Amino acid sequence: MSRNGVTDSGVRKFKKIIAAACSRFQGAECYAEVLQLCREMEDALENDIESKDDLVEGLTEIGLALSGETRLERLLEMIVDEARVLTRADAGTLYIVDPEGRKLEFSILQNDTMDVRMGGTSGNEITLPPVPLYNSGNTPNKSNVSSYCALTGETINIADVYEAEGFDFTGPRKYDAATGYRSKSMLVLALKNHEQDIIGVLQLLNALDEEGEIIEFSPDVVNIVGSLASQAAIAMTNVQLIQGLKDLLYSVIQSIAAAIDAKSPYTNGHIERVVTITMMIAEKVNSLQDGKYAEVHFTEDELEELKLAAWMHDVGKISIPEHVVDKSTKLETIFDRVALVDARFRLIAEIIKNKQLQETIAALSGGSDPSKLAEIETRYAADLKQLEDDRQYILSCNVPKEFMSDDRIARVKDIASRTYESNGETFNWLTEDEVKNLCIRKGTLTDSERKVIESHAAITHEMLLRLPFPKRLARVPEYAAGHHEKLDGSGYPNGLKGNELPLQARIMAVADIFEALTAKDRPYKKPMKLSQAIKILGFMIKDRHIDGDICKLFIDTGLYMDYAKAELDPSQFEDE
Repeated sequence: MSRNGVTDSGVRKFKKIIAAACSRFQGAECYAEVLQLCREMEDALENDIESKDDLVEGLTEIGLALSGETRLERLLEMIVDEARVLTRADAGTLYIVDPEGRKLEFSILQNDTMDVRMGGTSGNEITLPPVPLYNSGNTPNKSNVSSYCALTGETINIADVYEAEGFDFTGPRKYDAATGYRSKSMLVLALKNHEQDIIGVLQLLNALDEEGEIIEFSPDVVNIVGSLASQAAIAMTNVQLIQGLKDLLYSVIQSIAAAIDAKSPYTNGHIERVVTITMMIAEKVNSLQDGKYAEVHFTEDELEELKLAAWMHDVGKISIPEHVVDKSTKLETIFDRVALVDARFRLIAEIIKNKQLQETIAALSGGSDPSKLAEIETRYAADLKQLEDDRQYILSCNVPKEFMSDDRIARVKDIASRTYESNGETFNWLTEDEVKNLCIRKGTLTDSERKVIESHAAITHEMLLRLPFPKRLARVPEYAAGHHEKLDGSGYPNGLKGNELPLQARIMAVADIFEALTAKDRPYKKPMKLSQAIKILGFMIKDRHIDGDICKLFIDTGLYMDYAKAELDPSQFEDE
């Protein structure tokens, strides 16, 4: 309590000095002695006011520190630390009300005498069971002092828990009996947010005087800690709101990533695996003590920025047609047109058989000898065999297992140039578009389809630029869109090269390529051996398509093997 800016302790000192002055004035021989007593009174009041000013300044500094802390675990720890400093408490416990409002969960537990620090950043997990706020019959649990505080919001100040009535202190007594500790004075306060909802309970134990003796928590201290509790509750609410927004952002991003992966059953999980590899490399860079990256250290914000970019690196694919993303054969569009080609070849076979039948009937009608009939049968049998060979060849070209050399392309074009007649019309064996697709030298995509696929990087950049990322995450669009850039400038979407490429984009490029090479669920290729994937990375380093230092780090530190053991099929570890 205070009176006109002077605390109760200052008033008590003032009364003592006045009493002494009155007693001594009766026998004083000179005025000087009384004047000295007045000066002592003035000094006592000034010191008390200065002490109060220091306290206000200290609370202000604590408030600023609490409001500036964004890590919830550290914030909770600071609340207990500062409350104990202000009250000279030997021990402190912070409970948090669970989301359902049914129990108090231990968050921080500290005890100097027992040398105990649990929860927060201590690394020591609290295994104590939570305190129920309601009994089995759904009646409020007011027997426990912390639950009573959480239910009522009242501040409880107890001089000695062994003598207090109205609460069940079985727990502290059992603790004392097991450890030799002596629980005595206790101060319990509720933490209320801006809506006056109780979000936690602060419990302080054993206030100490200057000689280290246990004393009761003074009324002045109760008010001070109450102020701290209010600041702490606001800071906690802010951090929880920020964390809630982060969680929401990640949930939305991961939902979008899952939707993109779900568009294709063949790339399902690709984004998540790229995130895994990206963060493995980034965290390894942070741990290096020597070498090229010894001076590189990603901050927590930079790691989060990179992680978000990895999650969003393929967001542009949401606009790419599924039949292009999933094109597993050369003739595939919305469906695989090889079935039409196959039916056409079978139709041509029937046309040849009809011609053979017509010619045979004509020969028989003209009285031809058996040798003529044999010649007709032999000739048409050769045509049918050649047709079947060509049909099987075209079917094999549709599946991208073999590189299309000039000779193979020439044969496709030769087959396509042949004609057949149907209903009085003449048609080529293969259409122009079918020839174009079947002659793709490597893979399944035509140049135009590849450009459609490549456009996803530019679309990713454009989409992410529309999102209001905070300043600390401002480069997410740049990193996400840059995973297909190459050191030699031949990448896309911007053709960046050399030092124009940030380290984060280089890391993502290696992660994206290694995942694509080793993926075991692609429809257009069998799972690649791990050794072969490493060789291809070597070729890409030589061609200056990817960063050799990042790749060397990924391989030499064994990160690639850690990933492979977790994600790849055992057959991919075997030698060719």
